Amino acid sequence: SFLDLYRVHLFNQYVMIDIRLSDNLNLMAEIEDNTVDLIYCDILYGTGRKFADYQDLKPKREIIEEHYIPRIKEMYRILKDTGSIYLQMDTKINHWVRCILDDVFGYDNFRNEIVWCYSGGGRKKKGFAEKHDLIYRYSKTDKYIFNEIRIPYKIGSGADRALKSGKKMDKKINGKVHKWKPNQEGKIPEDWWCIPFINPMSNERLGYATQKPKGLLERIIKASSNEGDLVADFYGGSFTTAEVCKDLNRNFIGCDISQKAVNIGLERTK
Repeated sequence: SFLDLYRVHLFNQYVMIDIRLSDNLNLMAEIEDNTVDLIYCDILYGTGRKFADYQDLKPKREIIEEHYIPRIKEMYRILKDTGSIYLQMDTKINHWVRCILDDVFGYDNFRNEIVWCYSGGGRKKKGFAEKHDLIYRYSKTDKYIFNEIRIPYKIGSGADRALKSGKKMDKKINGKVHKWKPNQEGKIPEDWWCIPFINPMSNERLGYATQKPKGLLERIIKASSNEGDLVADFYGGSFTTAEVCKDLNRNFIGCDISQKAVNIGLERTK
Protein backbone atom coordinates (compact mmCIF):
# COMPACT_ATOMS: atom_id res chain seq x y z
CA SER A 1 0.00 0.00 0.00
CA PHE A 2 0.97 3.65 -0.21
CA LEU A 3 1.45 3.84 3.55
CA ASP A 4 3.75 0.79 3.52
CA LEU A 5 5.88 2.44 0.84
CA TYR A 6 6.05 5.59 2.95
CA ARG A 7 7.19 3.66 6.01
CA VAL A 8 9.86 1.75 4.10
CA HIS A 9 11.36 4.97 2.77
CA LEU A 10 11.35 6.58 6.20
CA PHE A 11 13.02 3.52 7.76
CA ASN A 12 15.82 3.66 5.21
CA GLN A 13 16.17 7.44 5.60
CA TYR A 14 15.30 8.13 1.98
CA VAL A 15 13.30 11.12 0.85
CA MET A 16 10.26 9.88 -1.05
CA ILE A 17 9.13 12.09 -3.95
CA ASP A 18 5.95 10.69 -5.48
CA ILE A 19 4.61 12.77 -8.40
CA ARG A 20 1.51 11.55 -10.26
CA LEU A 21 -0.36 12.46 -13.43
CA SER A 22 -3.77 12.19 -11.81
CA ASP A 23 -6.94 13.95 -10.78
CA ASN A 24 -6.40 14.90 -7.16
CA LEU A 25 -9.58 13.20 -5.94
CA ASN A 26 -8.34 9.90 -7.39
CA LEU A 27 -4.96 10.26 -5.71
CA MET A 28 -6.42 11.23 -2.34
CA ALA A 29 -8.69 8.19 -2.48
CA GLU A 30 -5.55 6.01 -2.39
CA ILE A 31 -4.19 7.64 0.78
CA GLU A 32 -5.19 6.23 4.15
CA ASP A 33 -6.78 8.28 6.93
CA ASN A 34 -4.49 10.40 9.13
CA THR A 35 -1.40 9.93 6.97
CA VAL A 36 -0.22 13.38 5.80
CA ASP A 37 1.62 15.86 8.05
CA LEU A 38 1.20 18.98 5.92
CA ILE A 39 -0.93 19.93 2.92
CA TYR A 40 -0.14 22.97 0.81
CA CYS A 41 -2.08 23.75 -2.35
CA ASP A 42 -1.90 26.72 -4.68
CA ILE A 43 -5.48 26.07 -5.78
CA LEU A 44 -7.44 27.12 -8.86
CA TYR A 45 -8.27 30.80 -8.32
CA GLY A 46 -11.60 30.91 -10.13
CA THR A 47 -10.62 33.42 -12.80
CA GLY A 48 -12.49 31.59 -15.56
CA ARG A 49 -9.41 32.08 -17.77
CA LYS A 50 -7.74 29.61 -20.10
CA PHE A 51 -4.10 29.77 -19.09
CA ALA A 52 -1.26 28.37 -21.16
CA ASP A 53 -1.04 25.38 -18.84
CA TYR A 54 -4.61 24.83 -17.56
CA GLN A 55 -8.25 25.88 -17.67
CA ASP A 56 -9.32 27.71 -14.53
CA LEU A 57 -12.73 27.38 -12.88
CA LYS A 58 -15.40 30.01 -13.44
CA PRO A 59 -15.98 32.36 -10.48
CA LYS A 60 -19.46 31.07 -9.66
CA ARG A 61 -20.27 29.85 -6.17
CA GLU A 62 -21.98 26.62 -7.26
CA ILE A 63 -18.98 25.68 -9.44
CA ILE A 64 -16.48 26.51 -6.69
CA GLU A 65 -18.41 24.53 -4.08
CA GLU A 66 -18.91 21.54 -6.38
CA HIS A 67 -15.17 21.39 -7.00
CA TYR A 68 -13.78 22.16 -3.55
CA ILE A 69 -16.16 20.62 -1.01
CA PRO A 70 -15.32 16.96 -1.86
CA ARG A 71 -11.61 17.76 -2.17
CA ILE A 72 -11.33 19.65 1.10
CA LYS A 73 -13.24 16.84 2.84
CA GLU A 74 -10.65 14.38 1.53
CA MET A 75 -7.82 16.63 2.68
CA TYR A 76 -9.33 16.64 6.16
CA ARG A 77 -9.59 12.83 6.14
CA ILE A 78 -5.98 12.17 5.19
CA LEU A 79 -4.44 14.87 7.38
CA LYS A 80 -2.94 13.79 10.70
CA ASP A 81 -4.31 15.18 13.96
CA THR A 82 -1.00 17.04 14.31
CA GLY A 83 -1.17 18.32 10.73
CA SER A 84 -1.90 21.65 9.07
CA ILE A 85 -3.32 22.72 5.74
CA TYR A 86 -2.41 25.86 3.77
CA LEU A 87 -4.60 26.80 0.79
CA GLN A 88 -3.46 29.69 -1.40
CA MET A 89 -5.76 31.84 -3.56
CA ASP A 90 -6.63 35.47 -4.32
CA THR A 91 -9.75 37.51 -3.61
CA LYS A 92 -11.97 36.09 -6.37
CA ILE A 93 -13.09 33.04 -4.39
CA ASN A 94 -11.47 33.37 -0.95
CA HIS A 95 -14.79 34.14 0.80
CA TRP A 96 -16.39 30.93 -0.50
CA VAL A 97 -13.34 28.77 0.22
CA ARG A 98 -13.07 30.20 3.74
CA CYS A 99 -16.65 29.10 4.44
CA ILE A 100 -15.90 25.58 3.18
CA LEU A 101 -12.80 25.37 5.36
CA ASP A 102 -14.77 26.55 8.40
CA ASP A 103 -17.42 23.89 7.74
CA VAL A 104 -14.96 21.03 7.18
CA PHE A 105 -12.10 21.84 9.57
CA GLY A 106 -14.12 23.82 12.11
CA TYR A 107 -14.13 27.53 12.79
CA ASP A 108 -12.05 27.04 15.93
CA ASN A 109 -9.27 25.38 13.89
CA PHE A 110 -8.67 28.47 11.77
CA ARG A 111 -5.10 29.58 12.53
CA ASN A 112 -4.06 32.33 10.10
CA GLU A 113 -5.00 34.37 7.10
CA ILE A 114 -1.56 34.99 5.62
CA VAL A 115 -1.14 37.76 3.09
CA TRP A 116 1.63 37.18 0.57
CA CYS A 117 2.62 40.61 -0.76
CA TYR A 118 4.57 41.05 -3.98
CA SER A 119 5.12 43.72 -6.62
CA GLY A 120 5.76 44.11 -10.34
CA GLY A 121 3.66 43.87 -13.49
CA GLY A 122 0.39 45.66 -14.48
CA ARG A 123 -1.85 48.21 -12.85
CA LYS A 124 -5.48 49.30 -12.92
CA LYS A 125 -6.73 52.53 -14.46
CA LYS A 126 -9.50 52.87 -11.88
CA GLY A 127 -8.33 51.08 -8.77
CA PHE A 128 -5.39 49.88 -6.72
CA ALA A 129 -3.03 47.30 -8.18
CA GLU A 130 -3.85 43.80 -6.90
CA LYS A 131 -0.53 42.56 -5.58
CA HIS A 132 -1.26 39.97 -2.92
CA ASP A 133 -2.50 36.43 -2.45
CA LEU A 134 -4.22 34.97 0.59
CA ILE A 135 -3.12 31.75 2.27
CA TYR A 136 -5.56 30.19 4.73
CA ARG A 137 -3.97 28.07 7.41
CA TYR A 138 -6.08 25.57 9.35
CA SER A 139 -5.22 22.69 11.65
CA LYS A 140 -7.15 19.51 12.32
CA THR A 141 -6.86 19.77 16.13
CA ASP A 142 -5.15 22.05 18.64
CA LYS A 143 -2.11 19.71 18.72
CA TYR A 144 -0.66 20.87 15.42
CA ILE A 145 3.05 21.13 14.62
CA PHE A 146 4.37 24.67 14.56
CA ASN A 147 8.06 25.47 14.55
CA GLU A 148 9.33 28.94 15.38
CA ILE A 149 10.97 30.44 12.30
CA ARG A 150 12.78 33.73 12.01
CA ILE A 151 13.49 36.14 9.16
CA PRO A 152 16.01 39.00 8.87
CA TYR A 153 15.06 42.37 10.31
CA LYS A 154 14.23 45.04 7.75
CA ILE A 155 17.44 46.71 6.60
CA GLY A 156 17.81 50.08 8.30
CA SER A 157 15.26 49.36 11.05
CA GLY A 158 16.08 50.00 14.69
CA ALA A 159 16.53 46.30 15.32
CA ASP A 160 18.80 45.94 12.29
CA ARG A 161 20.98 48.86 13.41
CA ALA A 162 21.14 47.55 16.98
CA LEU A 163 22.09 44.09 15.79
CA LYS A 164 24.90 45.44 13.61
CA SER A 165 26.22 47.74 16.36
CA GLY A 166 25.94 45.14 19.08
CA LYS A 167 24.02 47.58 21.29
CA LYS A 168 20.69 47.26 23.01
CA MET A 169 17.71 49.36 21.98
CA ASP A 170 14.71 50.81 23.77
CA LYS A 171 11.53 48.78 23.36
CA LYS A 172 8.15 49.57 24.89
CA ILE A 173 6.47 46.55 26.50
CA ASN A 174 3.13 47.00 28.31
CA GLY A 175 3.68 50.74 28.40
CA LYS A 176 7.15 50.53 29.95
CA VAL A 177 10.46 51.09 28.15
CA HIS A 178 12.97 48.22 28.41
CA LYS A 179 16.44 47.67 27.02
CA TRP A 180 16.20 44.96 24.37
CA LYS A 181 18.77 43.20 22.23
CA PRO A 182 17.53 41.84 18.88
CA ASN A 183 17.78 38.12 18.23
CA GLN A 184 20.76 37.21 16.05
CA GLU A 185 18.52 34.97 13.93
CA GLY A 186 16.06 37.75 13.15
CA LYS A 187 12.39 38.26 14.00
CA ILE A 188 9.36 36.01 14.02
CA PRO A 189 7.36 36.92 10.89
CA GLU A 190 3.93 38.50 11.01
CA ASP A 191 0.98 37.19 8.98
CA TRP A 192 1.94 39.35 5.99
CA TRP A 193 4.91 38.14 4.01
CA CYS A 194 6.85 40.31 1.58
CA ILE A 195 8.49 37.64 -0.56
CA PRO A 196 9.41 38.74 -4.10
CA PHE A 197 7.69 37.14 -7.06
CA ILE A 198 10.12 35.27 -9.30
CA ASN A 199 11.99 37.67 -11.55
CA PRO A 200 11.30 36.93 -15.25
CA MET A 201 15.08 36.66 -15.80
CA SER A 202 15.71 34.42 -12.78
CA ASN A 203 17.18 30.94 -13.25
CA GLU A 204 14.43 29.74 -10.91
CA ARG A 205 11.74 30.50 -13.49
CA LEU A 206 10.74 27.42 -15.50
CA GLY A 207 8.14 28.72 -17.94
CA TYR A 208 5.08 27.70 -15.93
CA ALA A 209 2.58 30.56 -15.76
CA THR A 210 1.69 30.41 -12.06
CA GLN A 211 5.00 29.22 -10.60
CA LYS A 212 5.51 30.24 -6.96
CA PRO A 213 8.89 31.17 -5.41
CA LYS A 214 10.80 28.63 -3.37
CA GLY A 215 11.12 31.13 -0.51
CA LEU A 216 7.36 31.06 0.02
CA LEU A 217 7.22 27.27 0.29
CA GLU A 218 10.33 27.09 2.46
CA ARG A 219 8.67 29.26 5.09
CA ILE A 220 5.49 27.16 5.16
CA ILE A 221 7.24 23.79 5.15
CA LYS A 222 9.74 24.76 7.86
CA ALA A 223 6.99 26.16 10.08
CA SER A 224 4.52 23.28 9.87
CA SER A 225 6.53 20.10 9.35
CA ASN A 226 9.68 18.34 10.48
CA GLU A 227 12.34 16.35 8.64
CA GLY A 228 10.98 12.98 7.54
CA ASP A 229 7.36 14.20 7.53
CA LEU A 230 5.03 13.72 4.59
CA VAL A 231 3.94 16.84 2.68
CA ALA A 232 1.24 16.79 -0.01
CA ASP A 233 0.34 19.16 -2.84
CA PHE A 234 -2.67 18.19 -4.92
CA TYR A 235 -2.48 21.12 -7.36
CA GLY A 236 1.16 20.54 -8.26
CA GLY A 237 1.60 23.12 -11.04
CA SER A 238 5.33 23.71 -11.34
CA PHE A 239 5.90 21.48 -8.27
CA THR A 240 7.86 24.03 -6.26
CA THR A 241 6.55 22.20 -3.18
CA ALA A 242 8.18 18.95 -4.30
CA GLU A 243 11.58 20.55 -4.92
CA VAL A 244 11.57 22.34 -1.57
CA CYS A 245 10.59 19.11 0.19
CA LYS A 246 13.57 17.40 -1.38
CA ASP A 247 15.84 20.26 -0.27
CA LEU A 248 14.47 20.17 3.30
CA ASN A 249 14.39 16.37 3.73
CA ARG A 250 10.62 16.00 3.69
CA ASN A 251 8.73 13.26 1.87
CA PHE A 252 6.34 14.43 -0.82
CA ILE A 253 3.30 13.19 -2.65
CA GLY A 254 1.37 15.24 -5.18
CA CYS A 255 -0.25 15.38 -8.58
CA ASP A 256 -1.45 17.46 -11.48
CA ILE A 257 -3.69 16.71 -14.45
CA SER A 258 -1.19 18.36 -16.82
CA GLN A 259 1.56 16.24 -18.36
CA LYS A 260 3.68 19.38 -18.72
CA ALA A 261 3.39 20.08 -14.99
CA VAL A 262 4.32 16.51 -14.11
CA ASN A 263 7.33 16.62 -16.42
CA ILE A 264 8.52 19.84 -14.75
CA GLY A 265 8.09 18.26 -11.32
CA LEU A 266 10.02 15.13 -12.25
CA GLU A 267 12.84 17.23 -13.72
CA ARG A 268 13.04 19.44 -10.62
CA THR A 269 13.32 16.50 -8.23
CA LYS A 270 15.45 13.99 -10.11
